[in-house]
Amino acid sequence: MITVQHPLVFAVGILGNILSFLVTLAPVPTFYRVYKKKSTESFQSVPYVVALLSAMLWLYYALLSMDVLLLSINAIACVVESVYLAIYLVYAPRDAMVSTMKLLCIMNMGLFGAMVAILQFFVDGQRRVSIAGGVGAAFALAVFVAPLAIIRQVIRTKSVEFMPFWLSFFLTISAVAWFFYGLLLKDFFVAMPNVLGLLFGLAQMALYFMYRNPKKNGAVSEIQVAAQAAADAEKEHHQQQVPHQPQAHVAVTLDNTDGEAAASTDGADDNKDDAVVVDIMPPPLPAERAPPLPSLPLPPPAAVFIPQPRTVEVV
Repeated sequence: MITVQHPLVFAVGILGNILSFLVTLAPVPTFYRVYKKKSTESFQSVPYVVALLSAMLWLYYALLSMDVLLLSINAIACVVESVYLAIYLVYAPRDAMVSTMKLLCIMNMGLFGAMVAILQFFVDGQRRVSIAGGVGAAFALAVFVAPLAIIRQVIRTKSVEFMPFWLSFFLTISAVAWFFYGLLLKDFFVAMPNVLGLLFGLAQMALYFMYRNPKKNGAVSEIQVAAQAAADAEKEHHQQQVPHQPQAHVAVTLDNTDGEAAASTDGADDNKDDAVVVDIMPPPLPAERAPPLPSLPLPPPAAVFIPQPRTVEVV
């Protein structure tokens, strides 16, 4: 238990509490945007589900180890993360809402409840504290890794629109404070995860400065990508709906006696070797045309017959 008898440890712990509280407030602009637009857009709920589970685990560890500073900040974090997830569930699409609820039921209720039950009924003494601290340290790493889930999206779109800078910044500074707090207190369950947290935080900030100028990097918004894909799909669907117009065979019989044209008959098959078939392509369909007439069976293509020259004897 931390008291004023350890002033340096207490001061570093207070600093860690302040920075961690700022970390929990960092997503406030994000969720204000969600509230204003009534949509979660491309934001993911995984970092907040994992952060809530981590806070619950550290709260349990703080109760076992009687660490007041660790207890206070994680109790606040549990409340704040629960509010974030409630806002997300209200405005998330159905698929995202269902997946978030599944994560909450499996991780925050199932796994956490099973761990607490096993430790309370089957493990005693200092061993219970050590196991709880080890599990809390493992999930602390997951908290630092969770924001990296959007790194692929940042690299693909060349935009940091959905990677909040202040969250990464305060996570990095907080990791430094809690590392020294655990080191001074000789609590390596608190100190060790924050080493990796510092590295991950620096990586996220480096990505932010690399892609913070969307125009310079040719960033493509997720909304623009979705709109272009929808337009392409609609265009392809429209092309499939336009029926293929077959060639029309126009058949004309030329009579060499008077030079007039007349339509051929079906009984012209006997002279088909002397026929000339002229294919005339129909004009293209207009962009907006009247509804089609009821389809009627087309007559069989006719042939053009050119009679052979006759020999006339002059007496």
